[in-house]
Parts: sequence; structure tokens; C-alpha cells
Amino acid sequence: CQRLGDYLEAIKKDFVRACKVYKNNCDDNAHGKSCLKYANYRLIGKGSTEDKAEAHRYYLKGCEAGCAKACFGVGLGLTAKEGESGVARDVDQGLAFFSRACDMGSPDGCYFASSLFITGTDLPRDMRRAFRFAERACELKNMQACTNVALMYERGQGVQKDPAQAKRYRELVADYEEQLKQSRGIEMEQGIKD
Repeated sequence: CQRLGDYLEAIKKDFVRACKVYKNNCDDNAHGKSCLKYANYRLIGKGSTEDKAEAHRYYLKGCEAGCAKACFGVGLGLTAKEGESGVARDVDQGLAFFSRACDMGSPDGCYFASSLFITGTDLPRDMRRAFRFAERACELKNMQACTNVALMYERGQGVQKDPAQAKRYRELVADYEEQLKQSRGIEMEQGIKD
């Protein structure tokens, strides 16, 4: 069913039918990715009417079905400004869902959890916890988090100051950026040949 929804979405561009397939597959089979796709559709009104509260319910269903991106979606809804997401703002619960997404391998979940502790706007500032989440996000290839880890090592924030580690993380970011440039060059060359 998930593949049928993806086919309707990507090949046929029939978003109304794709939306229905994703919803049915979520409801009938508890398929996490279908719950996520349906929630995304309802969030922006693609193939359906916009309904942010419905989107939140389906992000939650997707999270319960084991979809890390859906857990991240729940966290985003709970940490959004009041009135923007269709649910009451609850930063503590949002953090719990970001943390859950992080534990499931979502680099964005880890990065957003880290950011909550770095800013100290909605939660008490806690650089040790921020560092742990940023380090995990970096391991999962979130380069913004790697940059934050480098800065934290450089400044001794949340971790003991270590210029060698700061340098290592900055080099990691530079290497990744170089890989991105090379892969984009290859894509451009392939496009020219086709």
C-alpha cells in the first residue's frame, strides 16, 4: 500500500488518491511511513484540506508505529508557536518526542533537542545535555550539529575545552561539504550527458 501511495504521488501526481491510500495504510496496517505521509499532506492541505490537528494525530500514530520522522513531526508541533500547529504548545513534551526521534536515529530530532538546550529560551539552558544531543546528531550526519560540537569543544561549553577535538569536528564538516560539492558536480555532469 505504501508503494501504491508513492506511485500515485510521484508518477501519477494524483495527490487526492495518494492521500487516501496513505491514510488507509496507516489506519488499517499501522504503517508508520504512511502515517507520516498522510500527516504531511494534511499539514499543508496537499490532496486534502489543511487540518493541522489531524496532521498532529497522524504524526503521533506514525511515531507509535516506529517512524522516527513522525516522532520528529510531533515534536515540531508541540514546540511551534502557540496557534501555529493545531495543538497546544508543550515544550517539555516536544523535547520528549525529539529525544525519542533521536533515539530512533533521526538527526533532526537530536539537533532540535540540542537547540532547545543551547538557546535556553523555552527550557533551562543545559550545555551538557545540548552537547550530548549535538554529538549524536553529528554522528547521524547533521553538519549544523557538527559545527555546534566544534564550537562547544572550542569554548568548553557542555564539555571540557579541547582544541584538538574542535579541530577534528571542523575538519569533519569541511570534508562533508567537499563531498557534497563533488557529488553535485557528478550530478551536473550526468545531466549534461543525458
